[in-house]
Amino acid sequence: KERNLFGGVIAIGDNWVRYKVYKRILSIYPKFNFVTIIHPSAQIGFDVTIGAGSVITAGVVINPSISIGKQCLLNVNSTISHDSFMGDFSSLAPGATTGGNVKIGDFTAVSLGANIIHGITIGSHTVIGAGSAVVKDIPSYSVAYGVPAKVIRSRKKGEKYL
Repeated sequence: KERNLFGGVIAIGDNWVRYKVYKRILSIYPKFNFVTIIHPSAQIGFDVTIGAGSVITAGVVINPSISIGKQCLLNVNSTISHDSFMGDFSSLAPGATTGGNVKIGDFTAVSLGANIIHGITIGSHTVIGAGSAVVKDIPSYSVAYGVPAKVIRSRKKGEKYL
């Protein structure tokens, strides 16, 4: 049955839960139009691509030459610097900041106020703890936090973190 929908967005902070809702919506309505929402106060540089269904909130800064995957969440006052990449279903919490040339894997969550220096790669399904300073690469399926951030333990795909 036609639902007469233009489209929508999934406003859920947990990356894995957002993915499960996304898959459920597509199972019901395969042609659903996931829209990208960008707050008017967000600053977006040139040569930026933002995937369908992503949410860019107030005060976000996206510098030039950035690729943001589908269904990403960039929360209040977060910043992603030049020549960086965010994988699908990843998120930056309020106040999180990256240097340039940073790669953030699919389903990765960078928590409140965390900082990632230039040139770092963070694997998929990883959680970076609040207030952390990431100064070296962090592998996939990890929980890392601290100043400097260290891998504390491994995590499983879909493991709750919020």
